[in-house]
Amino acid sequence: MQLFAPESGGLISPGIRYVGFADRSQTESREIRYGETGRVALCDGDLVTITCVDGGVSILLAAFDESGSDALQQLNLKQHETPVEDFGTLDRTALDGWLGARGADFSTVCFARLFGAGTPAAERFTFRSRTDCTLWLALPADGAMISTGGGGTFSIEVARAASNSFLPDPVGDVRDEFTVDSGTARAYELRKGDFVQIIDIEGRQCSDFMAMRADALHRGIERHIDSTVTRTFAGGAYPAPGLFDKFFDQDMQPLLNVTQDSVGRHDTFALACTARGYEERGFPGHLNCSDNISAAYEPFGIAMRSAWPAINFFFNSSIQPTDNRLRVDEACSRPGDHVIMRALTDLVCVSTACPDDIDPINGWNPTDIHVRIYKPDTPIQRAVAYRPFNDSEVSMTQESAFNTRTSALTRSFQVARDLWLPSSYEATRAIDEYWACRKAVTIQDTSSLLKFDVLGPDAERLLQKCLTRDVSRLSVNRGVYALAAAEDGSVLDDGTLFRLGPDLFRWCCGSEESARHFREAAQEDGMKVWIKAYGPAMPSLALQGPNSRKLLERLVFIQPHQPALEAIKWFGVTVARLHDRNGPAFMLSRTGFTGELGYEIFCAQDAAVGIWDALMEAGSDIGITPMGLDALETIRIEAGLMVAGAEFSPGTDAFEAGLGFAVDLKKDAFIGRDALLRNRAAPRRALVGLLFEGNEVPNHGDPVIVGRREVGTVTSATRSPMLGRPIAMARVAVEHAQEGSTIEIGQLDRHSKRLQATITSIPFIDPKRERARA
Repeated sequence: MQLFAPESGGLISPGIRYVGFADRSQTESREIRYGETGRVALCDGDLVTITCVDGGVSILLAAFDESGSDALQQLNLKQHETPVEDFGTLDRTALDGWLGARGADFSTVCFARLFGAGTPAAERFTFRSRTDCTLWLALPADGAMISTGGGGTFSIEVARAASNSFLPDPVGDVRDEFTVDSGTARAYELRKGDFVQIIDIEGRQCSDFMAMRADALHRGIERHIDSTVTRTFAGGAYPAPGLFDKFFDQDMQPLLNVTQDSVGRHDTFALACTARGYEERGFPGHLNCSDNISAAYEPFGIAMRSAWPAINFFFNSSIQPTDNRLRVDEACSRPGDHVIMRALTDLVCVSTACPDDIDPINGWNPTDIHVRIYKPDTPIQRAVAYRPFNDSEVSMTQESAFNTRTSALTRSFQVARDLWLPSSYEATRAIDEYWACRKAVTIQDTSSLLKFDVLGPDAERLLQKCLTRDVSRLSVNRGVYALAAAEDGSVLDDGTLFRLGPDLFRWCCGSEESARHFREAAQEDGMKVWIKAYGPAMPSLALQGPNSRKLLERLVFIQPHQPALEAIKWFGVTVARLHDRNGPAFMLSRTGFTGELGYEIFCAQDAAVGIWDALMEAGSDIGITPMGLDALETIRIEAGLMVAGAEFSPGTDAFEAGLGFAVDLKKDAFIGRDALLRNRAAPRRALVGLLFEGNEVPNHGDPVIVGRREVGTVTSATRSPMLGRPIAMARVAVEHAQEGSTIEIGQLDRHSKRLQATITSIPFIDPKRERARA
C-alpha cells in the first residue's frame, strides 16, 4: 500500500528543477512555425491560449465538430472575410489529407484571424471551447518575404478541463492498439510491413521489448533480437532512424527497422529486470519484466527464462569511459514520447511496462505503456526528435524542400538540426564532390541553416548590443560575419548578418540560442523591434566553386534597383529572380562555407524544386555536382572555418576559437565586450592548425601532448585531398602555440600512441581568401 507520493511524480521538489519535464497531465502545448499548419483536438471546457511568440504576424484558425461542420462559433471566434490565399502560402499537406478523409475541401473552410502586423511579441489570446472539436491553426508565409521580410512563430497551450493521459495522435491507419498496464507485459503479433509504436504515456517509464521470428517458431526454433549482432551492425549502442536502423537476430537477419524515435536514449546492454535482481536488493517476490515476458510468451510455445535479454526502450543507461561501468539514471522520455518500428518479417513481439519502483529508472513511479499497430501501407516518415533547448516542444525531423531531388540521387542522409540532409551522393561520394567544388561547381542543400528577420526602428540598436561587429557601418545589400557573445565572452552563436533595408536585417546562423539572446536583450531594454523565425519556410542552397558565377549568369534576372550579379562582391547580397521578371524571387548572397568563390540562394518553399532543376540543367556542361555534408566537412577544415561543438562551445571565447577577426572592440559597448577585452590582454589558449607526418587522421577530442603533459585538444580533423596528408585544428595553451613547433596527438588511453604533427597557421589553403574574393 502506497502511503505517500510526492506532488507531480516528484517533478516538484525542494532544491531540484526539471527543465522541460513539466507536469502535462492537464496541460499540453505545441509550436506552429512559419508556413506550417497544426492540429489540436479540443474537448468541451478546455481553455486555449495562443501566443504570438515573435509578434507582427497573423495566424488563421479553423474548427470542426465531430460531423465535420464549422465550429468557430463554439469557440467564440468570428470568420474572417479575406480569402485565405491572400494571406500567403502554406504547407497544406496534412490539412488537405485530413479534410479529404472527411469528404471536405480546403476551399470551403472558414477561418478566423488573430493578431496582425502591429502585434507585439508574446501577445496572447485566450478562449474556452464549448464543444468537442478539432482545431486547425495555419501560419501563412508571405510571398514577398524574400525582399520585405517575414517569419514568425506561434505557440498554443491547452489547459484540459478534465485530466487525461497524454497520447499523441495516431500517425496513420491503426490496425490495433492497447495499453500495457504498469507492472505487466503483453505479447502480440506483427505481420511483415506492419508498424508498431511504443508510447510512454506519462513520461520517464521504461519498456522492455523483444521480437521472435514467426517462421522460426513454426519450425520449433527461437530466433529473436540479438543485441550484440545489432550493435555490431549498427556501429553503435542501438539502431536509430537513418542508414543504421535495424534490429537483427542471431542469424544476422533483419527483424525490424526503427522509423521514428522521439527520445534517442535506450538500452541494449542490460537484461530485462529479473526476480534474482530484486532478491539481491532485498525485495523477494517483486514483480519483474523477465517473468512477465515469459508468462506473455507462454501461449506461443516459447520457453520460459529466468532472465530475458531485451531492448529496454526509454531506459537511460551509459557506460563511463573512465571506469567502464554501466550507469543508469531517470528516463529522459517525456509524456507521449515514442518509438516506431517496421516489421521486416512476421514477428511475435512482447512489450512490458517495467515495474521497477525501487530506484530512479522509472522516476520511482512505474506507469503504463501504450502500443499501436499500424497497417503496412501507412506512410510514416523516418524521424528523430529535435529540441533546440531542453524546455522546447519537440519537433520531429523533416525532409527539406529539395528532398524530392536529393533523395532520387542518394540514400545517405544524416540529421542536420531538424532536417534530413545528404551525407554524400551515390554516383560521386565525398572525394569526387570535394574536387567538383575545387575545380567546377557544386550545389548543396543547406536548408538547416537558421534564418531570422530582425526589423523595426530599434533593429540596428539591438544588433549593435548583441553582435560583435559594428552593425552601424553595414550598408544595405551588404553582409558581415558576426558572433553573438555571452557576458563572459564565450561564443553563443555565429552567423552572417545581411542588411536588406535601413531597418530590416536577416540573420542566418547556426543556433536558436542567438535568437533567444536577441529576444532577451530587446525585452530588457524595451526596444521596438520584431525578431521573426522562418523555420522551414525559407530553404537554401549553396552554389560553390570557380564556375558558380558562370552558372548564375545563365539564369539570374535582377531588377535595376538591386545590385547586379557582377557588382556583388564578397558578402554582398541582392534579390534576384529565376530567368526573367516573372520568375520566382530569391535572395542571392556571395557567401558560403567552402573558401571558394560561391553564392547562397534563399527562396520560398514552393520555388525550391524549380530552382534546383534550373541550376542542374544550366550547369550540366560546366560540371555541376550535388555535394553532401561529408565533402563540406573536409573543405571547411581546409579553409579554416570554425563550427559550434568543435572550435567553439560553452566556455570558449571568441579569441580562443580563432574568431578574433569577427570582434570589433572599437565599438563602445556590446554584450561580452569587457570579458573579451580582458581575455585578449591575457590569452590562455589559441586555435592552431596541425600538419601530420603520418597518414592517420586524429579524432575530435584527442589530446595535444608536449612531453608528458596535455596542453590542448583536437577540435576538427580530416585528410586533405589537396595537401595529401592529414590536417587538424586544435585549441592549445598559448605557450605551445608557436608556428613550426612540433607536438604530438595522444591516442590509446590518450597517451600510449602518439601522432606527430607540426603547428601551422590556418586556413591551410588560400590563406588570403583570394578564391572567395575572385
